[in-house]
Amino acid sequence: MILVRRELKGKVYSEPFSKGILSRTLIRAELNPSKAYEIANKIESDLVERDISSISTDDIVKRIVELLEKEDPLIAENYLNWRKIRKTDAPLIILIGGVSGVGTSSISYEISRKLGIKGMMNTDMIREVMRKIVSKELSPVLHESSFMAHEALRVAPPPEFDYVLAGFKDHVGTVSVGVEAVIERALTEGISIIIEGVHIVPGFIRRDLMEKDNVLMFVLSLEDEEMHKSRLYSRCSDGWAHRSLQKYLDNFDAIRKIQKYIKDQGKKEGVPVVENIDRITTKDFIINSIAETYGGLNNVRKDKS
Repeated sequence: MILVRRELKGKVYSEPFSKGILSRTLIRAELNPSKAYEIANKIESDLVERDISSISTDDIVKRIVELLEKEDPLIAENYLNWRKIRKTDAPLIILIGGVSGVGTSSISYEISRKLGIKGMMNTDMIREVMRKIVSKELSPVLHESSFMAHEALRVAPPPEFDYVLAGFKDHVGTVSVGVEAVIERALTEGISIIIEGVHIVPGFIRRDLMEKDNVLMFVLSLEDEEMHKSRLYSRCSDGWAHRSLQKYLDNFDAIRKIQKYIKDQGKKEGVPVVENIDRITTKDFIINSIAETYGGLNNVRKDKS
């Protein structure tokens, strides 16, 4: 039996080497299943031939990287980026903003699956909890959809202000309080989480939270209007979804106006704005951006832990 030594919180643990576990890890680095199993098999054969009964995870990683670089340097980079993110002690708080239909939920799911983050929350859920606490009389905009919040404004904005955006800002400003509470709780508990939805708007989350290295925000967008409408149709056609396509289409101009505002806020605040045409491209961009915060290929190789 070959034992793999790993360090966790200052203590060293050993567990049997598993080709299955190693294969699944490599698949997360975008290696196809057959090639992942082939490399895992090579690692095991190499250890057996060298009569090694105990090895550290770092030594296995070095051997894996050597083999992966022969196959594809990009896959080697993906693998080490994934390891680097997974090894961080601080919890990862990933915020993904965007209007209805641009794909914040599907991208969040892809990233959570890739990084092994179990916590996911849509800002609509946070808004719903707040609705139970804050009455409609106290905050009428909270009880409307983000793109219809302007209809609940008690005081009309000055003529030079956009009516739709005035309602949206009021709406987001209220829900952001709940978003900040979730972020603070996740940081305190040391729990990684992805929070996504239209209420994730650059400039609305407290600066002291956004300045933390482990709190990262991204904005998704779709420039093509027809593609955007098509995504809305797909979103509403799911059997489990209780959403009205007509409601979105009737307010499509407002949704597009809000998207432009969120994008402008992203550029103003230095938040990456990603054109989400292809899910894989978007997912890879976000994961690589996260990995840059914690170190890429060269930094990982220098890492002693």
